[in-house]
Amino acid sequence: MPVTLHSVDRAAWEADAQAQLDLARIYSDAPSERLPATVGTFIQSHLGDGHRFLCARFNDRLIGAVAQRDDGSAWWLSHFCVRKPTRRRGVGTRLLTLVGHAAQAESRALRAELSQLQLADQVLLTRLGYRLEQHSGFYELMMQERSQ
Repeated sequence: MPVTLHSVDRAAWEADAQAQLDLARIYSDAPSERLPATVGTFIQSHLGDGHRFLCARFNDRLIGAVAQRDDGSAWWLSHFCVRKPTRRRGVGTRLLTLVGHAAQAESRALRAELSQLQLADQVLLTRLGYRLEQHSGFYELMMQERSQ
């Protein structure tokens, strides 16, 4: 499945009706306890605060997303979700791999607040080769060195 990384900030979201529809569909598939508000309010609030979503794109549709905010030295990730019809097909793995490469290219650490990292998320990140280093209130996602 050729999944690519697509960034959606406020300007892109306002200009792209398909991105609006796709993000709403993605987060409509999230368990309600994972979102702090209704889907529309959550998306509007996140984008309104100047943050963005890093999305998995396939066939001109967004099929997975992670909320991202940049503090200048790290990308903080939260609210990871993949649409139900495309789960268990490697979309989440590909999305997080692409996010990791993009963060590395911009010399940013990847971090997630403890409250935002579910057990299933921890398992996926570990499987991808990330080491979860616990600090005060957050995990830092560090790529493990792979032996040749």
